[in-house]
This record gives sequence, structure tokens and C-alpha cells, in this order.
Amino acid sequence: MFARLAVGEVSPMLIVSLRWFGVVVLMLIFARKNFRKDWPVLRSSLFVIFLMGALGLTAFNALFYVAAYTTTALNIGILQGSIPVFVLLGALLFFKVPVTGRQTAGVIITLFGVVIVTSAGDLHRLASLSINKGDYLMVLACLLYSAYALTLKRFSGTSPLSLFAIVAAAAFIASIPLSLTEYYSGHLQWPTPKGWVIVGLITIMPSFLAQIFFIQGVTDLGAGRAGIFVNLVPVFAAILAVSILQEPFQWYHGLSLVLVLGGIALSERQRTSTTRSAGGADK
Repeated sequence: MFARLAVGEVSPMLIVSLRWFGVVVLMLIFARKNFRKDWPVLRSSLFVIFLMGALGLTAFNALFYVAAYTTTALNIGILQGSIPVFVLLGALLFFKVPVTGRQTAGVIITLFGVVIVTSAGDLHRLASLSINKGDYLMVLACLLYSAYALTLKRFSGTSPLSLFAIVAAAAFIASIPLSLTEYYSGHLQWPTPKGWVIVGLITIMPSFLAQIFFIQGVTDLGAGRAGIFVNLVPVFAAILAVSILQEPFQWYHGLSLVLVLGGIALSERQRTSTTRSAGGADK
């Protein structure tokens, strides 16, 4: 939704730089105490954390924006729904976390919910789908974010604020060449007054609060369980478009929300029963 609001108000690569610069400033305000406490642990993994910020956040954002120029919103929405699938497969392959039948079914149901909302309830549109250059970029972006999500579990013993302080700094540093490229190509647009408001909202909500909550979710639940909640993103985006952009609420918005929440509930019910039988040891 914010990406749509930002069109004509601020250029995309500059958004990436400004959003992470804003988060770094917020981290300097809120994370200093936690950061000093966790620094002895974090400094031994600085290279890994830098890659998390550079690839999992900045490269993901950049590929997302660039893909939008060469593929459709429908393709982007559907491909973004692959993130939980990649996370589950990564957790199975690299961490030997078992994937249950209900968990698989839950992911499939949430993915179907994503398809419903991104196709505007017209499944006949799926027949016209074609593979574009942007689709490959979106798959790469989703793989990078999935790797980021999986790596978060490695730092479960540290504060989310401490970890994200370095991740955000890495994301900002990695974004600078992108903004410079945009500037020298003549496509950089400095924010308008409305653009500054949009950048501020992007900084506080999806870049700061959402990322910290996601890190905490991965820490508490594990990447596989937390990853399935990513499929709520397109659903919430549609709901915000209805409430803020005054787009009409359609039947497929409600159906998509039911499917995504139902898929998550199905996956979590299986996990909850497994956890109880195992004495709460599985995360």
C-alpha cells in the first residue's frame, strides 16, 4: 500500500535508503542499553548480520521494486506467498525441523488465500499468467528474505533490538549504492511533503515495529511457524487499501482473510498439540 502511495512522491531506491536511515536513528534512541549488553555476542557474527541486512532487507526491497516494472501485481502477490514455503523447506533441510501434514496443508490454504486476494477473486486471471523477467527477480527476493528469516533463529539469545540495530545499519549501508545509481541515472526524486510523511510511516511501521516483532516471533516460535504469518501481508495490504485508499471492500477480501487465518490456525493447532505431547520442547 505504501509503495502505491509513494508513486510520484519519492523515488523507490531513495525510499529504501531513507527508511533504513530512519530505523538506524530509532535504534540509537531505543536500543542503546540492549546493544551494549549483547555486543560481546553479536560482534563475533558481524559479517553474517551484515549479510542479513544487506541481502535479506535491502536487496529484497530493491528486487521487489524493480520486479514491479516487468511483472504484474498478481504475479508479485502470488510469488510473495512462496516465502513460508521456502522457510519451511529451509528449516527442514538445514535445521532438520519436521514439517507435519497439517502444517503443509495450512501453508497451502494460506497461499490459496493470497491467490484469491491478489487475483481480485477472479481465478480465471490465473490462466493468463505468464513468466516475466520480474518473476525471477521476485523468486530471488523471496529466497533472500527466507534465508534472512531462517538465520534469525541463530541469534535467539540476544535482544531483538540489539540484533536489529546492526541489521538496520547494514541495510542502510547497502542501500547507499542503490540510491547513488538512481541519482546518477537521473531517476532520483527527493520526497515531496506528502512523500516525507509516507517515508516516515514506512520507517515506523513495516521497517521498525514489524521487523522487531517478526524477529521476536522467530525467536519464540521458530522460523517455520513464524514464516507462515507472512501470508497475512497481502491480506492486510488489501484491508488497508480499503480503509485508507477508500477502495471498495469486496467478497474476496473477506474470503482471503478467512483462508489465511484458517490456514494459520490449522498449522498452529497441529504444532500446539505436538508441543504439549512433547512437553513444550519443540520450537
